[in-house]
Amino acid sequence: MNRAVLQRITRSEVPTSIISVGRRGRDFAVRQGWDLRAEFTNLGDAPGLNETLPITRVAMDDYLSGYVDEVWVAYSEFVNAAVQRPRFEKLIPVEPAEITPEWNVEYLYEPSADEVLEALLPRYVEMVVLHAVLENLASEQSARMVAMRNASDAAKDMITGLTLTYNKTRQETITKELLDIVGGVAALEG
Repeated sequence: MNRAVLQRITRSEVPTSIISVGRRGRDFAVRQGWDLRAEFTNLGDAPGLNETLPITRVAMDDYLSGYVDEVWVAYSEFVNAAVQRPRFEKLIPVEPAEITPEWNVEYLYEPSADEVLEALLPRYVEMVVLHAVLENLASEQSARMVAMRNASDAAKDMITGLTLTYNKTRQETITKELLDIVGGVAALEG
């Protein structure tokens, strides 16, 4: 994930600020010398909305104050146990969906559409950030599971190889001792 973010930032022509979530992301941003706006570590094994709200608040405050023009979220998307992909989503400003003409219907909003949007957009941003954190956590756990399975398989292969070597060595030692005994008996009889 860090490599994908590095490529994205180096291709970007505008200055970038980072809000890091997690120790590895923070350490990577510091090593690269990036502008680290905020850092959030120790979210726990099962972060909820309360743990991710401060992340959202920093991003929204920076956008509303004019400090940044856009806010993007980068995370590892969990595809399956073996595959996790880097994903980048534009968080703010929210882009309206393309609606085909047959689905374009005028609705009557109470309160006004602006008031509804004003209430829903912050909740939407909060959910996208929570989703990104949870996807990243699932990807991390999956990668750990795959690494542990690979380590266990390698250990089993090593045990099998060492057991085979031990048994061959033991068999050679027994054969050598038997030959010494047979040779000694033949010398006494001869």
